[in-house]
Amino acid sequence: MALLTKHGRTRPVAPPPRAGSRGKGPTGRRKLVGLAFTAPVLVYLAIFQLFPVLYGFYLSFTSYSPLDRGAPRLVGTDNYTALLDSADFLKSLRVTAQFVGEVLPFAIGIALGLALLANRKMPGIGLFRAGLFLPRIVPLTAVSLVWLWMYSPDGWFNDLAGSLGLDPRDWLLDEDSALHSVAVMRVWKALGGNMVLFLAGLQAIPITLYEAAKMDGANAWAQFRHVTLPGLRPVMVYVITINIVYLSQSFAEIFILTGGGPLASTTTTNYLIYQEAFQNNRFGSASAMAFVLFAAIFAFALVAMRGNGRK
Repeated sequence: MALLTKHGRTRPVAPPPRAGSRGKGPTGRRKLVGLAFTAPVLVYLAIFQLFPVLYGFYLSFTSYSPLDRGAPRLVGTDNYTALLDSADFLKSLRVTAQFVGEVLPFAIGIALGLALLANRKMPGIGLFRAGLFLPRIVPLTAVSLVWLWMYSPDGWFNDLAGSLGLDPRDWLLDEDSALHSVAVMRVWKALGGNMVLFLAGLQAIPITLYEAAKMDGANAWAQFRHVTLPGLRPVMVYVITINIVYLSQSFAEIFILTGGGPLASTTTTNYLIYQEAFQNNRFGSASAMAFVLFAAIFAFALVAMRGNGRK
């Protein structure tokens, strides 16, 4: 095939690609190279992420203990129906909901206030931000060990209570204060990560919106209500959702600080799953608990996302 140019000459034109020759060009090679690079990740996800979840779901319909000989024995939905009559499991759900309810408002509200402070222009602001973010980078296990000492009879909290003329108390051994004590530690641990997310959201709000609000006579509270909060809504939805997910799966702080006691007052559902699987060796029941907890977390997170999205 030839094409006539403006000088009267002809130049050859490449024929259109034939049907069935799609994957042989540069685009097809790029797809194969991309697939080759992503294949190890896909294999890893399939073996170490997807397969354990599917196998755990299968175990939730079985009666299985690693101490018994033989394969898991199918029992249908008996594990799930037994959970409805389990006082320990229902109590663990209440403890988990209470723990999330105590931590979430303070972890969000205080972190937002710290982000507003960290968003100001002042000397040493970088060091101030780094100090606020410090709790986020410290491992939860290390934080729990430090707070375990702080809550001990000779720890910092009882020293502070003595200096105020108050009697010392067993913060983690009292049924009325154990869960609240763990919640205080968890609020402190969550502040750094939440603050950074809110700070990023604040810095993404156009300054022109604040300038327009000032020209309209809006005071600081009106600017916060009508400019800052609407601008932070996408970040707020994410922070609330991710905190619900993390807090509902609390384990390390419970394991180190209280061991689920006293009298199961701090036994969250995730900690009960650990006891059922690795202390009682009932993997089928523990798997059923895990999937019920997953459904509850998914439902609460979905409600939080939908509620904030409509506003």
